[in-house]
Amino acid sequence: MQAGLVVGSGGNLSARAPGADECWVTAAGTWLDRLDRGSFVRIRITDGAALDSNAKAAPSSEFALHLATYRARPDVNAVVHLHPQTVLLLDAIGEPIRLVTTDHAFYLRSVVTTPFVPPGRTEVGALAAEACADGTNCVVLSRHGCSVVADSVELAHKRAFYLEEAARLTYRMLLLGRPVEPLPTDWLTPGATA
Repeated sequence: MQAGLVVGSGGNLSARAPGADECWVTAAGTWLDRLDRGSFVRIRITDGAALDSNAKAAPSSEFALHLATYRARPDVNAVVHLHPQTVLLLDAIGEPIRLVTTDHAFYLRSVVTTPFVPPGRTEVGALAAEACADGTNCVVLSRHGCSVVADSVELAHKRAFYLEEAARLTYRMLLLGRPVEPLPTDWLTPGATA
């Protein structure tokens, strides 16, 4: 919340064990800065069935986003869906996020934007999964939020922070009226570290 990535109970997250056909998704209405064991609902990925008959809460209204992403990306073990303020501002004014630093290029690699679909619809998940099926890890859901994926919760969280940082720097660049030259892509070779 303090980082401006989400307001109130907006946003949700999920995680799974590598290769598992079940994931834990935050429950509807959960505040991400107040998580505990009861904040999650266990769901089977293949059919969306709830796996805990005694679960006290329903999964997030965006659980289809998480399931569709896991189906499209077997390498993904964490999905973070947030509503980062600067990312959404840039989307609203039609400005793409520029990867300004080597960390942005290394951790984000690219940012794809999907067309607007009202929140909670299965189409949100279908579009996000299609956008990340090629290995993209950061998807802006137009006028809604973002979906950031990784093989671990820690890396997904890091990517979400870098996405908002790249958006903030892009916004400042626009205010200054100065374009940012793209980073050379040849420095990012297999095995390179940032």
